[in-house]
Amino acid sequence: MSDVAEKAILFDLDGTLLTLDTEAFLQRYMKRLGEYTAHIVNPELLVTSVWQATKQMMKDDGANRTNEEIFREHFLSACGLEREAIWPLFDAFYAEEFPLLKEDIEPHPYALKVVEEAKKQGYRLVVATNPVFPGVAIYERMKWAGLLENDFEHVTIFETSCYCKPNPKYFIEICERIDIKPEDAIMIGNDMQQDMVASEVGLKTFLVEDYKIDRGVPQHHVDEHGTLKELYGQIVARSGIFS
Repeated sequence: MSDVAEKAILFDLDGTLLTLDTEAFLQRYMKRLGEYTAHIVNPELLVTSVWQATKQMMKDDGANRTNEEIFREHFLSACGLEREAIWPLFDAFYAEEFPLLKEDIEPHPYALKVVEEAKKQGYRLVVATNPVFPGVAIYERMKWAGLLENDFEHVTIFETSCYCKPNPKYFIEICERIDIKPEDAIMIGNDMQQDMVASEVGLKTFLVEDYKIDRGVPQHHVDEHGTLKELYGQIVARSGIFS
């Protein structure tokens, strides 16, 4: 068997390790955020501004600014607010309200098993969630999944990431951060367009089918596919791309 200490596994979070209906969650999130900030900005304007800024952040292709910097510039421009007026409110929202969005979200029964087995075998682990949220929100969702921050060498958050999925440079950036070759990394996710695109820059891929998302085009190379339970079995057996 190859030395897995020199290999990495990148895990998507939402719909992969966390049993999350992304669309329903985003609706709850936007509604709660709009209500929380309604005393200084119209909720409809807030939601529109957040989406506009997020789109700009996701399509940006430069390495000279973080996702947070791009989001902040476009959001403040769209909603007409000063940073000092809204950013402290965002911080308070993520501290006080965001944890309440968990509601009925539960850890996937195999999420922790997969992570613990991969860690036991010596893989270097990364949470490769789309870094369109601040770290506090991503770490909170990791808690919902039953994951420990210390189990991962790197977590992609919008304060420190310069790219978003599905930009292939997002995966290159991760590999450079942890100093590993793309061909020695495996991307595990549930989204054909946003996760399997990692194959375009040399990563191996596993498409998790429990909550699979496939918009039709583009299609990307998938090395292995199956449920999270089947993924666990492959890692335990050290078969396929885990051999």
